[in-house]
Amino acid sequence: MLVVDVYTVLFVLGIHAASITRPHVLADGALRIRQGAHTDILVPLDQITSIRRETLFTHEKRDGEANLAIGSQTSLTLHLREPVNAPKFLGAPHHVSVIRMHADDPKALYDTVTRALNAFSA
Repeated sequence: MLVVDVYTVLFVLGIHAASITRPHVLADGALRIRQGAHTDILVPLDQITSIRRETLFTHEKRDGEANLAIGSQTSLTLHLREPVNAPKFLGAPHHVSVIRMHADDPKALYDTVTRALNAFSA
């Protein structure tokens, strides 16, 4: 049982490290939304119709939505013009037009994406 306990602790630390080392990235006219080692969604800026800062603690599964919660919490919501592919765990396609995600500093991400959207549309 000690081996199982040690393995579980290492597994949890690995998941936490993957979340820290793979943050969301805004570059080349697109926002890459990442969570852990298994989620990487590329959203072109021209597809974003709105971004809102809203803290939600409950998320119902719905078609066309991706909820990337950390600790059952999301802090930003993106609405998209057209669905983008948010592949499921083994790569099965999953098209979404609403993405709810968590950011360590939601205000900074919101401000950065808003500035990029304004510059992109100008």
